[in-house]
Formats: sequence, structure tokens, C-alpha cells
Amino acid sequence: MTLHASRTATRPAPPPPLPLTESVRLAAAAATSDAIAATADDVIPSDRLIDGEYPLYAARGEGAYVWDVDGNRYLDFILAYGTIILGHAHRAVDDAAISEIRQGFALSMLRPAQQQLTRRLTEVIPHAETALLVKTGSDATSSAVRLSRAFTGRDVVVRWGYNGWHDWAAIRSPGVPRTVAEQVTTFGYNDLSSLEEVLHRFSGRVACILMMPFETTLPEPGFLQGVRELADRHGALLVLDEIRSGFRLGLGGAQEAFGVRADLVTVGKAMANGYAVSAVAGRGDILRELANVHISSTFFANSLDMAASLATIDVLATTPALARVEALGTRLQQGLRDVIARTGLPARVVGAPQMPFLQFDDTALAQQRKRLFYTWTVREGLLLHPNHHWYVSAALSDADLDHTLAVADRAAQHAVAAGEEPA
Repeated sequence: MTLHASRTATRPAPPPPLPLTESVRLAAAAATSDAIAATADDVIPSDRLIDGEYPLYAARGEGAYVWDVDGNRYLDFILAYGTIILGHAHRAVDDAAISEIRQGFALSMLRPAQQQLTRRLTEVIPHAETALLVKTGSDATSSAVRLSRAFTGRDVVVRWGYNGWHDWAAIRSPGVPRTVAEQVTTFGYNDLSSLEEVLHRFSGRVACILMMPFETTLPEPGFLQGVRELADRHGALLVLDEIRSGFRLGLGGAQEAFGVRADLVTVGKAMANGYAVSAVAGRGDILRELANVHISSTFFANSLDMAASLATIDVLATTPALARVEALGTRLQQGLRDVIARTGLPARVVGAPQMPFLQFDDTALAQQRKRLFYTWTVREGLLLHPNHHWYVSAALSDADLDHTLAVADRAAQHAVAAGEEPA
């Protein structure tokens, strides 16, 4: 029987813990005034990192790297949860935003950037006739829900994935009226029969099917097309939540990548390389319901984020940035598969190349090895999320990727060997 390398070679010594003194000090000070710090809150439970090992406060970011307040440098694969696509502090994007700031970006009249960005979105997003600009992912998905309900005259929303924090999508029940929760349900991903059962159960009442096109599991052939067909059959709208996948899979997003047509699409995150802007784009007849519904914010018209988005989309459209992200992600995934085969790490590579992840087996031993793996990688300067898929930026170099795979190999060897020892 062939033994894994970790059992036949000298196991590498674990790197020492990172100095995180200033991060810890700031976190303790923040607990007296910052409600997030005081409750150690995360947006979703799976966002937990490894306590005591990961930095808490950042000093700066540049390109593919971030530095924490203690001076430690990391290759960043969290990338502000996917908002960064070109790299941190991208000059062309920041210059566009700074120019807008100097002209005044919070005015009582609209700035030309709004017209320019909505026009650009209709050019690059498949089937988009008009677009509504808002600020956050939750703004966009909640706007899409309200528009869908107004357009169809129905109340029930069938959703899948993480769609935001507003009442209709909140994953924690405290503070959400029961009557609101009763109007929202979900279904099994890659399971058309479960969706059909839900649509029959709420026959004639479903306003929209709102879903992420994928998370860590990719759609099976025909699945998204089947969702489209079921939506049409039951008179519901199909809303693709592309807050994560939009402007990362490609300019045309999941509609283009998987050959599916949505009635509305929500985009955000990567569309402005970190600046706060999002959008609902799609059929003009649905978006004209804006005349009848209330969707408004003082800050929706602020134009500095729109200018940043225009610059980001221009770079994505005129350079090989997106092709590079896909190629780097593909190489990262293959390299991780090689590491797993070589070491016996109890994990598998999942997700799209642009948004990859390591999914560990659901056993006590595998979860122990998972903690050892991520403790090692962060100590060697890789900012990988243990419980949320990663992201790849165009600023990542080939040398960075070589280093990432070398660190992952050492971490896997350590995790497998140490995980076999008595606790």
C-alpha cells in the first residue's frame, strides 16, 4: 500500500503564532462602544474564523495583499467577501472615485455617472433593459422582491442561498415578525422536484423565485433552465441573486456562463472593486413598477461609487482581468486537488474557479484537521476563510499562487500527521 507523503517524510515544524497584540487590544477597546465587537457578531454563523489565530483589524491593502495592524502581511483570498476583483487600492478605480469626490458627489441633482452606469449595465448584463442603482446587496435583493410582488400582485417569495439581512431573508428569527416569515420559503438546490412541490403548495401565490445561481456546489446540467421553466409554468418571476457571482464569472455573469435567462438580476460586490454600489437590472416592464412602490434612500444618488463602478467595468471589459481570475482559480483548484491526493487531507475542492473552496469531511477527525490546516495557513500569511468560499483577484501573481500551493501542502502534511496523534 502506498503511504501518503506526510507519513513517510519528516513533518514540517509548525510556524509560530502570529503577533496579534494590537488587534486584540483594539477588539477589547471596541467592545465598550461597537455593538458588533461587543456581541462578537457575524453576518452568518458559518463566517466564524479561528479565534486567536486570525487578525481582527486591518491597516491597509494593496494589490493581492493586506496588512493587519500588527504589521503582518497576508495574501488575501477573502477579498472583503468578494467585493475586490482587481486587487486592493486599484489606481484607475480609485482615481475615478477621487475625481468624483472633488467635483462633489452628494448633490440634490443627479450626477451624469448615474445615467452612464445604468446604460453600461444594460449593455453588459444579458437581457437587461433598465437598471436601478442602490447601495448594498440587501438593498438590491429587497428591491427585487418588492418589485416582483408589485408586478405580479402576489406575496410569497421562494428563495435559495444567502440573500441579505432584511426581514424576508434573515436567517435568524428574533426580531422578524412571524407573518413575514410565513410569506417566504425555500427549496433544495439542484432538486427541481422540491421546487415544484413548493410551487404547487403555494399555487398562484408565488411572486418570484429568488436564488443565487450557485454557492460552493455548481448547478447540475439543466437545473437552472428547469427553474426557469417552473417559474414560467407557475407565473412567477425568476430573480438571480448575482451579488457574489456578477462581474466575477464574467461581464455577463451566471446568465451568460450557464445559459439561463432571468427576469431580474441583482449585482454588487465586484462591480465596483470594493465601493458601495449595487443594482437591480432586467425587464423594463418590471422595473417600471418603481412608479408604484417605495424604494428610496438619500445615499442612492451619491455618485462616487458609481464612478468607481464605471472604472471597474471598463477595466474588466478591456483587459484580460476576468480571464486571468478564471485561469488562476483553475490552477489553484487543481493544485489543491494534487495536495489532497498527495497528503490524504480529508477535504475536496468545490466551487467555481473564481470562487473556490475546500470542503472538509463532516467527521470529528476531519474537523480537527481542518482547524490545524487553517491555523497553519494563516500563520504563513494566507488569508483563507475556513467556512466561506474564497475569492481570486486579478492582482494575484503566478509567484503568489506558487507560494499559496506550497503553504497549503505544508499545512496539509501537518494537519494529517498531527491529526493522527492522540489529543
